[in-house]
Amino acid sequence: MKYLDKKIQKRIDDKLALLNSFRPLPVSAVKKLKEQFEIEMTYNSNAIEGNSLTLKETYLVVNEGLTIKGKPLKDHLEAKNHQEALKYLYDLLEKDKKNTFSENLIQSLNQIVQQNIDKEWAGRYRNSGVIIGGADHKPPEALEIPKLMQNLIGWVGDNKKKLHPVELASILHHKLVYIHPFFDGNGRTSRLVMNITLMQSGFPLVIVLKSDRKKYYQTLSFADKGDYASFVNFIARAVERTLNIYLKILTPSKKGKERYVFLADLAKDSKFTEKYLNLLARSGRLEAYKEGRNWLSSEDALKRYMDSRERVRK
Repeated sequence: MKYLDKKIQKRIDDKLALLNSFRPLPVSAVKKLKEQFEIEMTYNSNAIEGNSLTLKETYLVVNEGLTIKGKPLKDHLEAKNHQEALKYLYDLLEKDKKNTFSENLIQSLNQIVQQNIDKEWAGRYRNSGVIIGGADHKPPEALEIPKLMQNLIGWVGDNKKKLHPVELASILHHKLVYIHPFFDGNGRTSRLVMNITLMQSGFPLVIVLKSDRKKYYQTLSFADKGDYASFVNFIARAVERTLNIYLKILTPSKKGKERYVFLADLAKDSKFTEKYLNLLARSGRLEAYKEGRNWLSSEDALKRYMDSRERVRK
């Protein structure tokens, strides 16, 4: 069964193809983008789990080795650990882009994420039941985890060529947090594992934003009940955000380059209100991406939306 919206899939595939057509990409620009996205992901992935460091503080802890007064030691360790896990991920892909997906890989990522925080259980499957606060889902019993993890690895192997990379990565993410194999760090580990799958298919690093935390958990809970479409398309829009940012920076000329503006500015020259454009962006019907809490889109994207709407009417 296909869960990825066909329009979003086409946009993603077209943008990835456009990005690939510009290869080899300028080394200095790619390096700068990579560093920016690593800090952004470290900040957002930790913040979703309750880490109190701001984006700037995360940068200072990771890149400058500073200690932020008044912030817990655990928050500092989480930032450093996550950055190290990203380095491990990139090194892994550089050595072998088609690296075989395995339990050992998942456990290694969790071990790095949790090192110096939970020395006894970092990278080890839990040995007792857990309750996820604020969630209806009750994770499987500890005795079931080894078999469930083996089944998960088998599922990835069976579906790697059947599913679109975004579908594969999204469902894998959900299945892993559903099993909840570790005492802590399951969300961070799952988002890293999701990115390995995407990056193996040529996508840049994809970030789930802290500002989308409510929607993220909501669509994950839908997936708990078998509705994968909401979560897959939520992740798809995060993938598209990354592609938009990369194309905005790396497109070598005006060819293929769109001018993205805030929705308030886009609404001024259109028949739509900013509120309605925001609804279109959030639902994925209008090509858009987020900077902080604000959505950006382009006149070309709005024209494509209106053209597609006209075709449907006809």
